[in-house]
Amino acid sequence: MAELTCQFVRPDRLLFEGPVASLVLVTISGELGVWPGHAAEICALGDGVVRLRQREKDGGGTIKVVISGGYAEINDKGVIILADHARRTDDIEADVVRDTREAAFDARDQLPENDHRRAYYDSKIKWCNLLLKQVSSDSEA
Repeated sequence: MAELTCQFVRPDRLLFEGPVASLVLVTISGELGVWPGHAAEICALGDGVVRLRQREKDGGGTIKVVISGGYAEINDKGVIILADHARRTDDIEADVVRDTREAAFDARDQLPENDHRRAYYDSKIKWCNLLLKQVSSDSEA
């Protein structure tokens, strides 16, 4: 069976590198399925869950990664994902995320309404909400 090489990078480290059977990217315009032989393309990533389908000889299954922003390059050798924020769903600690979100609310609310630094905390709160949404949807499954 054909395969893709996938390199998944976030700002602080390499998150995943290796062969996959296929993957589904979350772009700003919707989901994009990528299989071996996909045409070359560069796309902007949105907010959601990227799904990496592992090869059967690697045990099959799906690796899920919550992302927010970034870019992906698809070429004849595979896919390179450069995510602004990325966290594997099996690495989300809901209590830590809730504490981080509350601290971000507190810090933001101490700033004046017109302070541009509030945008940093708004972004952090949005990321925490995205992670918590995934935790709640995984627990319902």
